[in-house]
Amino acid sequence: MMLHSQNLAGRHAFVTGGGRGIGAAVARGLLMQGARVTVSARNADALANTVSDLCRFGQIDYVVADIASSESVGHAFSAARSRFGPVDILVNNAGQAQSAPFLKTDEALWQDMLAVNLTGAFHCTHAALPDMLASGWGRIVNVASTAGLTGYKYVSAYCAAKHGVIGLTRSLAMELATKGITVNAVCPGYTETEIVRESIANIVAKTGRSEAAALAELTAGNPQKRLVQPDEVANAVTWLCLPGSDAMNGQALAVAGGEIL
Repeated sequence: MMLHSQNLAGRHAFVTGGGRGIGAAVARGLLMQGARVTVSARNADALANTVSDLCRFGQIDYVVADIASSESVGHAFSAARSRFGPVDILVNNAGQAQSAPFLKTDEALWQDMLAVNLTGAFHCTHAALPDMLASGWGRIVNVASTAGLTGYKYVSAYCAAKHGVIGLTRSLAMELATKGITVNAVCPGYTETEIVRESIANIVAKTGRSEAAALAELTAGNPQKRLVQPDEVANAVTWLCLPGSDAMNGQALAVAGGEIL
């Protein structure tokens, strides 16, 4: 994790999915660079715990929101602005993964994956972008996935949504390139988060294999043969938000131990 600095002093960062895992690690990284941070998610208890844990690093608060709802997102951003001012940095981290063979992927699962992983980023970017345009400076970082850069079996809806996030990133980066705003994506491989723990439990339940065997299956594609750590993803996100990263725009950085070359 980066050392304390004031590179982002005076900046307000809004982090979705900030109650745990990668989102909480990102919030800590931004706080340690001097930003004021609002974390958002649907679980108030998880958010409150994160804020309690991270408040020693700087100014942080939380808002409860369902990013699949534009109305909920609008209320959340209004509340965040009332506390910390206009939003300068947006980290679209909230995500959800469900697996199923394609012919068992019904429309409800398909729509759920699009709503949280893609439409949520659309709603939050719509809410944050006017502040950035008004100030002439901004950072948007979309936490996508290696599933946005390649294909994986049994997660067609998730892959489609994450590929959409990469497309949104690249398009918006070109649209805003002369506005002082950069738009990038970070694409973690399998990371030690609750989502991956749920995937391991699902493999165990469906196949009868041990947790160790399930973990080995998930890490087989990583040349380092391990899970990525949330702090490693957060370091990449934080760097893309710093003033010195201005030339990074429209990129999709894989944080995956060399899985995607």
